[in-house]
Amino acid sequence: MNNPVQAGIEAPGDLVTVGHVTGAYGIQGWIRVRPYSAEADALLNAKTWWLEKSGLPKQDIEVMQSKGHSGDVVARLTGVADRNAAEALKGNAVYISRKHFPALDDDEFYWVDLIGASVENLQGEQLGVVADMMDNGAHPILRVAMPVQEAEQGAKGKPAGAPELLIPFVGQFVKTVQQAEKKIIVDWGLDY
Repeated sequence: MNNPVQAGIEAPGDLVTVGHVTGAYGIQGWIRVRPYSAEADALLNAKTWWLEKSGLPKQDIEVMQSKGHSGDVVARLTGVADRNAAEALKGNAVYISRKHFPALDDDEFYWVDLIGASVENLQGEQLGVVADMMDNGAHPILRVAMPVQEAEQGAKGKPAGAPELLIPFVGQFVKTVQQAEKKIIVDWGLDY
């Protein structure tokens, strides 16, 4: 069977991972995608997706139709004609170009924009760099990779070698986000 994803244009440099293919949806070649965001607007509006599996090069594919379904996105892609072809795409990461993301208000951020930002507290101490974001159901959480010397010393109440701080991304703790400077100021101590 031919791979329904065909190499086409070169991948743009602004691709962002937005979900992954969890399997087929129905028998007519639709796929089910688990989005990494509760808001799947960018995924639903993009007409070209980029798929990547197991480190193979990203390949573009045209989206013929997509819609939300029970928290997931289901889509019909060019060249994916039946359930077997759709199942063959299971496990692919789905990327879209950043230009397809909806515009945000001044006080809103895409998680991907916070990754790599330096984090310092109100006392001017460097806590580390945002390594990832996660959601615990109540609110997002910053996963801050601590500088090596701080992780080796161990913070009060934490075992020595703890490589990260988990900081709730709420107004009580996150005081400012300076996107242009890639810097986040928090009310958080090294000993928390």
